[in-house]
Amino acid sequence: MTTVTTVTATAPPKPRAGRRAVLGLRSAGLYAVSVLVGLGVWQLLALHYGPSLVASPHETLAAAGDLAKDGTLTNSIIASSRRILIGWGLGLLVGVPAGLLVGQSKAVRQLLEPYIEFFRFIPPVAFVTLAVVWLGIGESSKVVLIFYTAVFIVILNTSAGVMSVGESKLRAAASLGASRAQILRGVVLPSTVPYIVTGARLAMGNSFLTIVSAEIVAAQVGLGSLIWTSRNYGRIDWVFVGIITLGILGFVFDRVLRIVASRVLRRYGVKL
Repeated sequence: MTTVTTVTATAPPKPRAGRRAVLGLRSAGLYAVSVLVGLGVWQLLALHYGPSLVASPHETLAAAGDLAKDGTLTNSIIASSRRILIGWGLGLLVGVPAGLLVGQSKAVRQLLEPYIEFFRFIPPVAFVTLAVVWLGIGESSKVVLIFYTAVFIVILNTSAGVMSVGESKLRAAASLGASRAQILRGVVLPSTVPYIVTGARLAMGNSFLTIVSAEIVAAQVGLGSLIWTSRNYGRIDWVFVGIITLGILGFVFDRVLRIVASRVLRRYGVKL
């Protein structure tokens, strides 16, 4: 007697690349729908209030083209981006080490906490006049204001990450003979990285809030200066160009930061 074995064919698993492509197309579609809905609402508001109060998408796009042709828009984007990145970067360079010290050392925390809690509640716009008087109308005043905006946010988030490290981890590392420097590098810092990234993102957002007030008072070029000059000339469409450019620029900066952090720092639990 011959035994016939029936083999049931199974469909091959769907490749991960194909699934990622589908998810990417779905995300792109949702973004497109969201943008179209926003443009529709914007157009309806423009029709209701008129061009003297709300510039339409078409008028704003035309104004952006005019500003781009004479170089005003490009120069403004470059100037504001440079100031934001320098001030924000300095805030990270100072804020991360300071946050590590504040989180690890109770004595340092008690020394610095009164100043941190005092100054972080004073908005940067309150120091605009003093910054101009002390540092002049050059780049330094704008960069310092953005640094002031960023540094306290980074310090607070970094110190919170340090203090969130479990005591059991620290004791386990110490019992294995790790020095304080090794505990900092091998236990504290890796656990704090997600907090640092969150602080960096929040500081970036606040830097965009500060750049407008800084450039309104003491700048000849920049998106804040463009918005203020447009207001003086009664060009609502130029005002819309400046505001929308700020939003797009902030979106791009944050997205780049998220992509870089999630890929480079994934092993530290950064998922954005």
